[in-house]
Amino acid sequence: MTDYEKLAERYIQIWNDTNPTTRRAAIDELFTEDATFVDPMAAVAGPAAIDGLIGAVQAQMPGYVLTLAGAVDGHHDQARFGWEGAQPGGAVEVAGFDVVTLAPDGRINQVLGFLDLVPA
Repeated sequence: MTDYEKLAERYIQIWNDTNPTTRRAAIDELFTEDATFVDPMAAVAGPAAIDGLIGAVQAQMPGYVLTLAGAVDGHHDQARFGWEGAQPGGAVEVAGFDVVTLAPDGRINQVLGFLDLVPA
């Protein structure tokens, strides 16, 4: 049985990891080689592209920290969870939720992201 909450926590940790080396190693561990990520602002495939996307978002929004928002819900090798982003101690400026699907080995093979709040 998959622990969807731990999976979501690992996913959020990757988005918060600003060290390119450790972030890429974590991506290679958590995502399949053919993983895709799609949200209203991006569509990428593969660990290198996912890493590049995360790095670009971090450069665009320096200092932001993502946190899980609410409960993680999962069944049949898929999970959904909300997240929020803000400067440490600041008001939430970006929020959304992601739906992930898992490969048979338990790694993420697809992320479908939805944005509920984006900075002006």
